[in-house]
Amino acid sequence: MKIAYIVFDGITWLDMFGVYDAITRLKSGKYIPDIEWEFCCFSTPVKDLYGLEMVPWKKANTLNNYNAIIVPGGHGTRKLIQDENFLNWIRTAENVEYKISICTGSLILGAAGFLKSKRATTNYLEYETLKPFCGEVVRERIVEDGNIITAGAVAASLDLGLYLCEKWASHEAVKEIQKKMNYH
Repeated sequence: MKIAYIVFDGITWLDMFGVYDAITRLKSGKYIPDIEWEFCCFSTPVKDLYGLEMVPWKKANTLNNYNAIIVPGGHGTRKLIQDENFLNWIRTAENVEYKISICTGSLILGAAGFLKSKRATTNYLEYETLKPFCGEVVRERIVEDGNIITAGAVAASLDLGLYLCEKWASHEAVKEIQKKMNYH
């Protein structure tokens, strides 16, 4: 399995790192030893609102070579849902098996057209913004509709990571990962 973490200017890092930490344990715990990931961006710099910067591994590559894309949220999403060049890049993930978001990352999936007729969630402050992009806004922590998985606000990132560990590995794997994280 190969995952693309989508990073962008104005990201909320916790949206990405919560899910990332749980998924890395699928590899280190040998539950899915061949799992791989890359941090992908359309443009640089990639910083949060406070200046914490990352140098991504891949820039402006097509996303069609991945099994999953994971799109975090952040204040930058509000600008990106208006950026047709960025959205066209996201659309290169059309044939990717799993399209996953945390917080306002669902706005990006929606603006790219991936949430049409789907149930989805986002940050509770952005339910109204998400409405035009999806079939139904669901006020739950994690929503799975077909190949789309969306998670609510920033703190849901770790829960989403554990949800994916169970989905992709097993219930036993996620219980062991939770124990090692001391996450109850």
